[in-house]
Amino acid sequence: MSDVFNAIVATDVDGKTKGQLQQLTLSDLPDEDVLIEVSYSSLNFKDGLAVSGKGRICKKLPMVCGIDLAGTVLESASDKFSVGDLVLVNGYGLGEKFWGGYSQKARINSNFIVKVPESFSLQDTMAIGTAGYTAMLCVMALEKQGVTPNDGEVLVTGAAGGVGSVAIAILSNLGYQVVASTGRPETHDYLSELGAASFIDRAELSEKGAPLAAERWAGVVDTVGSTTLANAIAQTKYNGCVAACGLAGGIDLPSTVFPFILRGITLAGVDSVMVDMDTRNEAWARLSTDLPKDKIRNISRLEPMSDLPALAEQIVTGQVRGRVVIDVNA
Repeated sequence: MSDVFNAIVATDVDGKTKGQLQQLTLSDLPDEDVLIEVSYSSLNFKDGLAVSGKGRICKKLPMVCGIDLAGTVLESASDKFSVGDLVLVNGYGLGEKFWGGYSQKARINSNFIVKVPESFSLQDTMAIGTAGYTAMLCVMALEKQGVTPNDGEVLVTGAAGGVGSVAIAILSNLGYQVVASTGRPETHDYLSELGAASFIDRAELSEKGAPLAAERWAGVVDTVGSTTLANAIAQTKYNGCVAACGLAGGIDLPSTVFPFILRGITLAGVDSVMVDMDTRNEAWARLSTDLPKDKIRNISRLEPMSDLPALAEQIVTGQVRGRVVIDVNA
């Protein structure tokens, strides 16, 4: 086993946090109970902020970036995992509090690790990654509140992004009529292939609207926040549910109590970072059955870890479509 390997490490560069390619050794890794040979990671919005330095993601420095990883167990002091197991990790503060997945080797707390479902390859799991796993949690939130395909249209905002792309593929496969909100008309064919039935321009949802609007959506998966989320809530049907998981448009919520007390709408906050392991395993099991395998290939593309600095800039400016899998060995 080579002692030297590559990683994207965030450090202080001229007073700003920036992720750059560095060489590390096994002795640099934290003292955790499972050593993983990482094959793939993925690019998420949070990763873009961390690597580019455009967001204060890293809670300490130096920090190996990357909130996802998938690989093979090399050493284990835990009875939960054996050498050779295919595993994945997402969330739990990887790339923020704990060294993350943009590294050819990683030592990870065994309590953070999920065994890869048998139907998935390592690359498949990172084509899904945190974004796709979050999308599944959103769908589960809608189901928990009783939203069914017979109830009407489901809106997905930020539709061409990672969460939106996977949410559309899952929802359409389950029989929901999905309306995709995007400001990029050139993505319409791509979103139609994933299962979007129709489209709404994001500009229609990003301008300030009435606190209570005509009922349209049985459910919503929102990745944007701010005014877009407020308008989606205002247009949701009686007893509908809005699953909110993102803040690409802002952290504010310029809404009122009207939709909640007059229509009984549920605003379900969806966190992917600290979800309990039972729910986490359920979500990955559902992904293995409810996300068509051919859609995984349509959603994702493979890029080398060396391109991460440029890719980070692209994702934070909204130029990335779908999911980007990072080959940490390229």
